[in-house]
Amino acid sequence: MQIKVCGMRERENILALEREIAPDWMGLIFYPNSARFVSKAESLPETKLRRVGVFVNESEEEILKKVEEYGLSAIQLHGKESVDFVKGLAQKTDKEIWKVISVKDRIDWESLSGYLPFISKFLFDTATVAHGGSGKKFDWSVLESYPFDKGFFLSGGLDESSADEVLALAETIPQLEGVDLNSKFEDEPALKNIEKLKSFKKRLLGQ
Repeated sequence: MQIKVCGMRERENILALEREIAPDWMGLIFYPNSARFVSKAESLPETKLRRVGVFVNESEEEILKKVEEYGLSAIQLHGKESVDFVKGLAQKTDKEIWKVISVKDRIDWESLSGYLPFISKFLFDTATVAHGGSGKKFDWSVLESYPFDKGFFLSGGLDESSADEVLALAETIPQLEGVDLNSKFEDEPALKNIEKLKSFKKRLLGQ
């Protein structure tokens, strides 16, 4: 089970994250309306953490620019990006592409099948006007009919107490390969509580 910690920005907090948690992925948000928006590459410390850039309805040109500027390993598309847009982006980069699906009360699986050749994974998050960071869970039972072999990450309202539920869901749906942690592990936007993350990781991975 992989762990992604999203919405990172503060230098010392990032260094503590690498030292104490060493997650599989660190998310950087490039959506200007987000309270966790990252605006300066030089403000981030050098780490070995793989970086995921989070974009909302951004242009292909700007995404590719950020990939180079920030040394991104993956691109997370959190808006209404079409299959054609994702296909075009995939033809211009060798980085992983993750497509976020914002969940209300149901998922139209057929509408997602077109993305499969061009993405590394789906990420299911709670639908919100702010495009994430709501701190609210959606009804995970809608994932029980997940029809694809492609792996996915789970996001939306996960907190310290969610580890057992996540593991139980993974028993039912083996395509669940990771979790995306954000607002419930913060002391304030973009500042993560390392002890809460440490507690969750221990429950999830037994470490």
